[in-house]
This record gives sequence, C-alpha cells and structure tokens, in this order.
Amino acid sequence: MITQTSAVNFRQNLGEMLNQVQYRHDSVVINKDGKPVAVLVDARLFERIRRMQARFDALCQRIEAGFANVPEVQGVAEIEAAIALERAQGRASANKMT
Repeated sequence: MITQTSAVNFRQNLGEMLNQVQYRHDSVVINKDGKPVAVLVDARLFERIRRMQARFDALCQRIEAGFANVPEVQGVAEIEAAIALERAQGRASANKMT
C-alpha cells in the first residue's frame, strides 16, 4: 500500500510511518506544498531499486560506447526509424485482433 502524507504530518508520526514501512512493507510518499518530494520505502525494496539502477546505468554506458562513433543525426534517424517500425507492428497486431 502507498500512503501519502505531508512533511509536517510525517515528522509528527515518524515512528508510526517507520512501522508501516518496516512491518507492512508499505511505502510513504512525503509531500511538501502538495508536491511529492521524497518516498520512504523498506530497505529490501530500496536495495532492489539500487541494483536495477546499477544495471540500467551499465546498460546506458554500453549503448553509449556502442554508438560513440555514430554521428548524432544518423543516431536520431535510426531511433526514429525503429520507433516507426515498432508502432507499425503494434498497429498491425491490433488490427489482427479485431
């Protein structure tokens, strides 16, 4: 479950919020001036997020290295062509289902 709370309420109920996260594995979104500024999640979820971020960063570096010698205009054109192909295939699949 995800709970939303104000920063003031969070400060006043920190112990309760920690228990919610620790024992019920809930998450708490902390809002300031009506906008989300932080999230309290249990440590296991945070570790999963960190591992995913590390894998994502490594993948981005591999992609960047693989395209290091490709001019930007050519790279953008390849990306746009891939997007167009994927969208066309998606439309074709949707048409087959109807």
